[in-house]
Amino acid sequence: MSIRHGLLALLERGPRYGSQLRTEFESRTGSTWPLNVGQVYTTLNRLERDGMVAQSGEDEAGHTLYAITDSGRVELRTWFEKPVDRTSPARDELAIKLAMAVGAPSVDIRDVIQSQRRHTVRAMQDYTRLKAQALLAVESGGARERDDVAWLLVLEQLIFQTEAEARWLDHCESRLIRLSATARSAPAVPDAPDAGTSGPVSTPVAQSGAEGARS
Repeated sequence: MSIRHGLLALLERGPRYGSQLRTEFESRTGSTWPLNVGQVYTTLNRLERDGMVAQSGEDEAGHTLYAITDSGRVELRTWFEKPVDRTSPARDELAIKLAMAVGAPSVDIRDVIQSQRRHTVRAMQDYTRLKAQALLAVESGGARERDDVAWLLVLEQLIFQTEAEARWLDHCESRLIRLSATARSAPAVPDAPDAGTSGPVSTPVAQSGAEGARS
């Protein structure tokens, strides 16, 4: 998430001070990605250093106001026009967890999947309820309609994301079950003559699948 570009987008609507920017950012995104005032002012200082914002006096309460500069507008336009880079995806904790659980001797990976699935379904239900509320707010046409529409879009992205995660978890479980069945039915492979033993061994893929699935 680009906090700096989010702040530039808000400043394009006019000068604002730090805590005002935080409130408007969270209102626009439904507090999905909460900020603290320290983050906001640190980002503003960096934007000012880079010539993208400049201090613009104070309001009646003595708050220092910040305004976007021409360089900031160019940066903002470039951000809006440039696709989000997917060639270097952010680390996904769930994907890493399942990858590490495969073959872990003390972990039943299907328990991990089932626990995550329950959490994902609950999150999807919560997002769906919030979406219904957001739709009502948009249809009422209140003063915060712009923020309500923005929050609705964020919610729908979260719903699509959790739906995809649930389908992926189902796929992972099916994949592990198939690998486990393959491992059980695979013929024994004799050791090489110089290995010193005559017991069977399983293939690395099948062995990993059997350990991970623990069926």
